[in-house]
Amino acid sequence: MERMNRKAPDLLLGAALVVGFVMTLVLTREMTFFQDTWAFLINRREITLDTLLTPHNEHIVVIPVLLEQLLLRVFGMSSALPEYILLALFLVVTALLLYVYLKRRVGAWLALLATVLLLCLGPAWEVLLWPFEITFIGPILFGLAMLLALERGDRRGDVLACVFLVCAIGFSGLGICFIAAAVVAVAQGPRQTWLRRSYIFAIPLALYALWWLGYGHDAESHLSLHNLLMSPVFVLNSVSVALASMLGLGPQVGAAPDPSWGRALLVGLAILLGLRQWRHKLPFAPTLWPVLAAALANWFLTAFNAFPGRDPTSSRYQYAGAVFILLILANLLKGVRPSRNVLIAGAVVTACAIGPNLVILKDGRDILDPQSVLTRADTAALDIAERTVPEGFQLSPEVAGTPSLVNIYAGAYLDAAEEYGSPAYTEEELREAPEEARKQVDIILSQALPLSTVTRLGAYGPGAGGADCVDVAGDAEVRLAPGLNAIELAPGPHADFTLRRFATGEYPVKTEGADGDSVTLLRVPRDASRQPWFLRVEAAQPAEVCDS
Repeated sequence: MERMNRKAPDLLLGAALVVGFVMTLVLTREMTFFQDTWAFLINRREITLDTLLTPHNEHIVVIPVLLEQLLLRVFGMSSALPEYILLALFLVVTALLLYVYLKRRVGAWLALLATVLLLCLGPAWEVLLWPFEITFIGPILFGLAMLLALERGDRRGDVLACVFLVCAIGFSGLGICFIAAAVVAVAQGPRQTWLRRSYIFAIPLALYALWWLGYGHDAESHLSLHNLLMSPVFVLNSVSVALASMLGLGPQVGAAPDPSWGRALLVGLAILLGLRQWRHKLPFAPTLWPVLAAALANWFLTAFNAFPGRDPTSSRYQYAGAVFILLILANLLKGVRPSRNVLIAGAVVTACAIGPNLVILKDGRDILDPQSVLTRADTAALDIAERTVPEGFQLSPEVAGTPSLVNIYAGAYLDAAEEYGSPAYTEEELREAPEEARKQVDIILSQALPLSTVTRLGAYGPGAGGADCVDVAGDAEVRLAPGLNAIELAPGPHADFTLRRFATGEYPVKTEGADGDSVTLLRVPRDASRQPWFLRVEAAQPAEVCDS
């Protein structure tokens, strides 16, 4: 029975990891590729030095690009499920490594509670639900692995630590923080070992410096005197918000940020830890300083490069912040073995935090789900318009209905889709898709084909536009054939012409319409779909549509 009790935290951790893995896949089951992922999918398909080393949002992204291309070549582009499975694996392995690190310092039960908080960290919903964010998770995963490798205290551990650091910086600049940790860890050893062990951080640092000299120095930077002077406030808010996020008091999705709760918690926690140190006169654990160096490097480097959209309450920063806080606390409390009552209180706090955080996570999912609908609809339109859409046609926010598809240009996308498949709706799926998707397909098609009109004023006359005319007086709808269609409008006021194709509840495509006594030629290019266009003419005077 005693042995079973000792194993209980590990068994519960295993269950928590399984639940976390499944939760990620369930929450993302309807999602497809999102935002920055498209830059890797369609613009970096060729494995060259440029595609591997060109920075993305000023970060080195060698390993994420390689992983994306591996998934692309093995599984294609018709489904994003493989990359969501990869995301779930990254999250689970990171949580497992954190548990091992914490368990060695504060025991299995506290480590379990802390790990569960990380797995359910709703305010970090962007990291937990968006595979592109392995650029943030990867450095933390390999940074934790590096810290654990150094604890071996032997040459093999040092070699592994160096390898893990190289991997960490290969994901993003967040890896630099763990290089700082390695520098401090080596400096804590005997002086005669400094030079011999310096390769642990020197090799990854040299590789990063070479990248920066060759590619990284051209990346956009937001370093400014203002950011430098405001960095202490930024760091204070970052720590406060991350602490509050773990305890279920973090920023709600879409709500105005307020670090007040976090500041109060931080002050209270600092007082309690200070009293403990003062009463027991405990020395600080040597392993505190490497993680403190990494944490401060993370928060200050983020502060130096801050700009609107990269504030301390940003969802993507909560994950790293929570990990660093837990690492610091574990080292400050090293050797603590809490009583049963303390563990019960900790379990209650954890349970109370999980509920609000899962609500925030679900709200984050609700933000991303509509983006998948728009993505599948917009790319479906490109697939249908393949014959005539210009290669440089971009799914800009004004066209696509979302800023998350700015990396998609028709030419590059269609080339990738031809080789690896398309995640877009098929025509059969469009019929069952939300009305917003069908509406969006019509809007994109009208510009991608494109539909075009030319109006000749004073040209009205029975049959002036062509043959096979259909009367559309008042507010009527007519089915259009591919090619030229003539809208003959008798003298009278301005008339409105609107179109639909896949949409059913409205006519989402607007045209300039025409004044009375005119003939408007409407060109409908032929494309890959047999679904007809429908034209509605809203006119007070006689009007007809003719096959021109």
